Parts: sequence; C-alpha cells; structure tokens
Amino acid sequence: MITREEARTLLASLTQSASLLRHMRTVELVMEAYAKKLGEDPETWAIAGLLHDADYEAYPDKHPNVIVEKLRESGNEVIAHAIAAHYTKWGVAYETLLDKALLACDELTGFIVACAQVRPDGIASLEAKSVIKKLKDKGFAAKVDREEVYKGAELFGVDLAGHISFIIDVLRQNRAELAI
Repeated sequence: MITREEARTLLASLTQSASLLRHMRTVELVMEAYAKKLGEDPETWAIAGLLHDADYEAYPDKHPNVIVEKLRESGNEVIAHAIAAHYTKWGVAYETLLDKALLACDELTGFIVACAQVRPDGIASLEAKSVIKKLKDKGFAAKVDREEVYKGAELFGVDLAGHISFIIDVLRQNRAELAI
C-alpha cells in the first residue's frame, strides 16, 4: 500500500493551489478520525482523503481518472475505488464503508470550512445548527452540491447533525494548522 509520505509526494506533483491542498488536508484529518472511531485502518482512510482531489487542478476535465489510474497502477485499488466513487453522479458503486465515508466527508468538510471562514472566531464556536442553516442558503458557498452532502450522510448511515458536529470537532482540534 502507498504510504502517507508517498501520497504527499504524489499530491505535490499534481497540486499547487494552497486552498485545494488545505481542502485535501482537512478531508484527510476527518477521514483519519472517522477510521479511528469506526475501527478501520486510519492510514488507508487518511490517504483516500488526502488524494481524493489530487488531479483536480492539473487535469480538471479528467478528474478523478488520473489519480485513480495512478493508484490502480501501483496496486492501491481500495483507495482508487473510494476516490472514483466520491461523487454520486459518476455512477460508481459504493462497495465499502470507506467509499461511503469519503463521499460523506468531502463536500461537507469543505462547506464547514467555508462556514468557519465567515465567522469572527472561525471554527471556535461553530455549531451544527449554524451549518445546517447555511446549507439551506443556496447563495452561500454556492458551488457546494447540497445533494451530495445529504446523499453522503444517508449512504454513510449517519445523522447529519451528528456528522457535522464530528467534522467540526476534528477541524477544531487542528485549528492552528488549518488556520480556521
């Protein structure tokens, strides 16, 4: 299996955008925390989070196929499949808990970061109810696909408010590194 250091090297070869790198780091942290909570492999889950959008900047029209193929070629099928499935409209089956978790964490983690960025104290006092309210405001973080947020939580089998609270807690614990 690919190591986290190898994953970081691969990521650096494909992505330069600071905001995209931060997004992938936030999803990496959330995925690792969920793996620990659920008794899954934290390294595999973290690497899936770290690399899920690795090819987005360099190959936007081919995303996620470039990173998926690189992972498949190196024998990392489990991570490759999860990344191939992290958007419902791509029509890839959700076969594992990892597949469902990545879908459930990607858009929502980005949305929560956006919510934190418009608050005077960042993520420090952000609560799930505020995020749920912002989800209803189609003008806020308009690029976030709300359908993906709701479908992700449903497929992952988690209560949306609890899921949001979990993500907030993970991000809050890493607030200094993430600057949110």
